[in-house]
Amino acid sequence: MKTVLVASSKGGVGKTTIATHLAAHSALQGHDTVLLDADPQGSSTQWARKRADMDSAVLPVDGSRGRWQQRIPADTGALFIDAPAGAMARHLEPFLERADAMVVPVTPSALDVEATVPFLDSVAEHPRVRRGELRVGLVANRLRPWTVNSQSTVELLEQWPYPLAGQIRDSQAYVLLCGLGRTLFDYHSSNVREHQADWMPLLRWLGR
Repeated sequence: MKTVLVASSKGGVGKTTIATHLAAHSALQGHDTVLLDADPQGSSTQWARKRADMDSAVLPVDGSRGRWQQRIPADTGALFIDAPAGAMARHLEPFLERADAMVVPVTPSALDVEATVPFLDSVAEHPRVRRGELRVGLVANRLRPWTVNSQSTVELLEQWPYPLAGQIRDSQAYVLLCGLGRTLFDYHSSNVREHQADWMPLLRWLGR
């Protein structure tokens, strides 16, 4: 099964938003999708429960306690892991051993950027990352592209040793949709198409 880990050493960077959107996109493509919620806040689980009656439902599984592997159905086609906020690589070991790719969101904040550096340093020491078995991609999240701050953050991330796999603009719609158990991918109006386009580079990177 395809397994994607969404992780960051900093809380409030949109980790759950990215995990839920990726899971919904997978389910809408017809894959049996599981969202492993390892964050004690349980936001991903709440989101998944709100879309349980949809054809593109996503199965939530508690990943905050042991033996979570046994609770993932054998026919799962795609697994997305919403990692606990603030965790370093040593706390993510079971997930790093399982994942095919890891997505690391970074917001245009000097504090968030600085906090991400030691996190990525710890990830770089993992044997699967060193051997190239686990791909790591950055996502510049909650961008306001017209601001110098966002532009500077993107330019900085493009110089880091991991690829900048996606750039997602800030929008209040994400907060609203998460509360409804929905995502941008559940809609087809012209109002959301531009924001949907933000996700295409990340989806292509994950599909390689």
